[in-house]
Amino acid sequence: MLHAISLGLVLFGLWLLLSGFFTALLLSLGIASVVAVVWIAHRMDVIDHEGHPIHLTFRAILYWQWLLKEIVLANIAIARVIMARKMPIHPTVIGVTATQKTELGHVIYGNSITLTPGTVTIEIDKDNLTVHALTTDAAMDLKTGEMDRRVTNVEAHPDTDNPNPNANTGEHS
Repeated sequence: MLHAISLGLVLFGLWLLLSGFFTALLLSLGIASVVAVVWIAHRMDVIDHEGHPIHLTFRAILYWQWLLKEIVLANIAIARVIMARKMPIHPTVIGVTATQKTELGHVIYGNSITLTPGTVTIEIDKDNLTVHALTTDAAMDLKTGEMDRRVTNVEAHPDTDNPNPNANTGEHS
C-alpha cells in the first residue's frame, strides 16, 4: 500500500511539473488519471520494491550526487581524449564483479557504468558485468571498485548493513 501511495504522489508531482496547470478541472483530471494508472499498476501487480524502490530514496539521492560528479569528470576526460591530436583511445572489454545482492542492485550498477561517458555495460550475467571501456583510464577506474561499493551502499541489503549478524543478538562467534 505504501508503494502505491508513493507511486501516486510521484506520478502526480510529475504530472503537475510537466503540465503546469492549476485550474480545478485540470487538477481533478490529473488526479483521476494518476488514480487510474496506480489502480492499473496495482491490478497488474507491478508495484513492488523493485518497480518503485522507495526504500532506496535517501541513499539514492546521495549516490546521484556522487554519480553526477563522476559523469561530469568522465565527460571532461573523454573530451580531452577526443580533442587530443592522436586521440589516445584504447578500446577494451573488461569484466567486473558486482557485489550487490539483488537484481535491482545489479541494474543500478550496470546503468551507472553506462551513464558514465567512456564506458558501456554490454552484459550482466549474475554477479559478472561485461563492460566496454573507451580508454584504459576508464577501465582502471572501474577496476578500483569505488562505484561498485557505492551502489552496494545504496542497495542497503540487510547483510551489508550489519557485517556481524550476531552483534544485536548477544551471541558471540
